[in-house]
Amino acid sequence: MSDTLAPATLRRLERAARTAAKGSYSPYSKFRVGAAILTGSGKMFTGTNVENASYGLCNCAERTAIFAAVATGERVLRAVAVYTPTKTATTPCGACRQVINEFGPTARVISVCDGPDRIETTLDQLLPAAFGPKNLRVRPR
Repeated sequence: MSDTLAPATLRRLERAARTAAKGSYSPYSKFRVGAAILTGSGKMFTGTNVENASYGLCNCAERTAIFAAVATGERVLRAVAVYTPTKTATTPCGACRQVINEFGPTARVISVCDGPDRIETTLDQLLPAAFGPKNLRVRPR
C-alpha cells in the first residue's frame, strides 16, 4: 500500500514525529526519537522511545505509535515518519521494521533529522523478503 501521499500529509507526519520526540523518556541514551504513523483509515498516531534501566525492555518510537494504533483497532499502516536528533536521517531498527511489516508491508517510510538529510522509501525496500503473516497463511484482522 505504498500509495502516494499528499505533500501536506507528509509535512504533517514529519511535524508530528518531531513533536513526539519531545516526550521521549531517554535518560540513558539521551537519544530522543519521535514517530508518527498514518493508518489505513487516515488517522495519525504518534509515539516516542521509552527507555528502561533494564535495557532490553526499552521500546522504540515507531513501535510505541503502532501499538497505540493497534490498541484502537487500526490494522493497516500506510506511512511511518521517524525523527532522530542527528545530522543524517536514520531508518527504523530491525525490530521496528518487522512490526511495520505486520501492518504495512509496503508502507511509506520517511526519516528526517536535524540536518537537511532525509530518506523516503518503502518498508519492502528496507526489509526485502520479510517474514510475516503471509508466511503463516494468516491474514491480519
